[in-house]
Amino acid sequence: MNDLIKGGAYLLGPVDENTIFTPEDFDDLHLMVKKTSVDFMKNQVEPKIDEIEAMSEGVMTDLLRQAGELGLLSSDIPEEYGGEEADKITTNIIAECASLTGGSFATAFGAHTGIGTLPIVFFGNEEQKKKYLPGLASGEKVASYALTEPEAGSDALNCKTRAVLSEDGKHYILNGAKQYITNAAWADVIVTYAKIDGERFTAFIVDADTEGVSIDPEEKKMGIKGSSTCSVILENARVPVENMLWEEGKGHQVAFNILNIGRFKLGAGCVGGSKAVMEFASEYALQRVQFKQPIAEFNMMKNKFANMAILTYLQESMVYRIAGMIDKKLEEVQESGGDMSDVARAIHEYAIECSISKVFCSESMDKIADEGVQVFGGYGYGQEYPAERSYRDSRINRIFEGTNEINRMLIPGTLLRKAMKNEVPFMEAVMGLGGTLKQMKDAEIPEGTPEREEFYLNNMKTLFLLAAGNAAQKFGENITNEQEVLCRLADMAMEIFAAESGLLRAKKMMAQGDSEESDLAMEMTSCFIHEMVPKMGNWAREIIVGTLEGEEVSKAYSGIRLLTNYEPINTYAPKRKIAEAVYASKKYFLDRL
Repeated sequence: MNDLIKGGAYLLGPVDENTIFTPEDFDDLHLMVKKTSVDFMKNQVEPKIDEIEAMSEGVMTDLLRQAGELGLLSSDIPEEYGGEEADKITTNIIAECASLTGGSFATAFGAHTGIGTLPIVFFGNEEQKKKYLPGLASGEKVASYALTEPEAGSDALNCKTRAVLSEDGKHYILNGAKQYITNAAWADVIVTYAKIDGERFTAFIVDADTEGVSIDPEEKKMGIKGSSTCSVILENARVPVENMLWEEGKGHQVAFNILNIGRFKLGAGCVGGSKAVMEFASEYALQRVQFKQPIAEFNMMKNKFANMAILTYLQESMVYRIAGMIDKKLEEVQESGGDMSDVARAIHEYAIECSISKVFCSESMDKIADEGVQVFGGYGYGQEYPAERSYRDSRINRIFEGTNEINRMLIPGTLLRKAMKNEVPFMEAVMGLGGTLKQMKDAEIPEGTPEREEFYLNNMKTLFLLAAGNAAQKFGENITNEQEVLCRLADMAMEIFAAESGLLRAKKMMAQGDSEESDLAMEMTSCFIHEMVPKMGNWAREIIVGTLEGEEVSKAYSGIRLLTNYEPINTYAPKRKIAEAVYASKKYFLDRL
């Protein structure tokens, strides 16, 4: 495997744009699935939003069954078990579209198709797959995923739920409580976790109608009000031994790998949510007249829509890039006849990128939803308009699938662990910094795009290595205690991945021929990178001063000044052009359908 294709290795050198997947690469099947998904959301889900939000009995489960009839629940399920066995590009498309009409349906849909079903797809044995997957594929059965406990949220391994083998050896008897479980009230199948004899963390498939399984009342939530969120109580629940998922004591591998998939699919959902805000906000801005003109015509409003478009473009670029990477890795496993351990390793390969998708996309969507309310002004604060619900619904994404704080810790932490295992040449790159910085002294900033943006981006990668290398050498294994440093390194890694994903996509578009769309893609990327450079410099200084002392700080600062030397551009003009493209389409203008 090429070193720069490995998870996290994008930070160590340039990446060829021809190695990544972008939405412009959608084939006819992808586009057909997208059209089916969009039509279902607009024609079936959207008219029932009020009923969904009121949790009218049977509405959500009926919609899930309808989605199952269209094949929208089964893209990850093998054909032999009633599924479509589609690639991760397709599942990303469906996850994106599921968020077009709000967070409640997307939450129920995502919990069922993702974290509820995938543990059985990836880690179930033949009998388990035959028993459960056909019903989950059709929507006849609804899936739920019960990991969180009152004392085990982000710290999942602090699980208190116990499993004890019955005297006859035919059942595991489970006792414990799971909290904030999506789809709990509707679930037929619950994937959950318990420690066998209080020690070995293990995954189980639990039928919801098992004696000893009960569901507490619905939680009263800020947003996603139409989704089910309850506690699941296990009181001497007798689970057949054949319902143990994978192997005893390997529940952590099931849980964490499924969360990785959940994280990048959550990113896709944020893309759909962001596009929805852009659509209803742009339509409103073009109609709302103040001071004798549509508010869309004010330059400050154009700046808002341009920034929304830039963040949506970068989200979209990164999530489909990651989906393509995971597809390639899983294909390798399939071709080599790998087992479930190989599947687990394949999913874990891009844990860094999955966390980046989760954090960057959830925070970008939050900004977009916030601006959506601002575009509507006072109307945006009222429930009559969709901006209010989007704003409330978006907030949970920063908590789902591991909080953003936990995921920020995972990004540099995982990279450093991969470096210690010699899985990526991180320390080699750090040791070569001296030579790289010497070469930079005579480097000139290119005048045109995309060469100028590539120059800045490569400097930002070197800047990351400077900051991360000094921190790793200073703190060693104790760096896990330096959470402020790790979080800033994560911010740098995310900005670089976002910028690179946008740049590589723009370059691919330009190579396919000059067009207005490729010009807009490059301008969005250029605006982001030019605003990124000074921000990255400040973050690097913050890390260095929190890591080094005395002359070492001055020496590192000289490297930072060298790497962050840039020539500002006027971003106002291109952002006005980007906004005009949004207005012309009355939506995100690069959407492929």
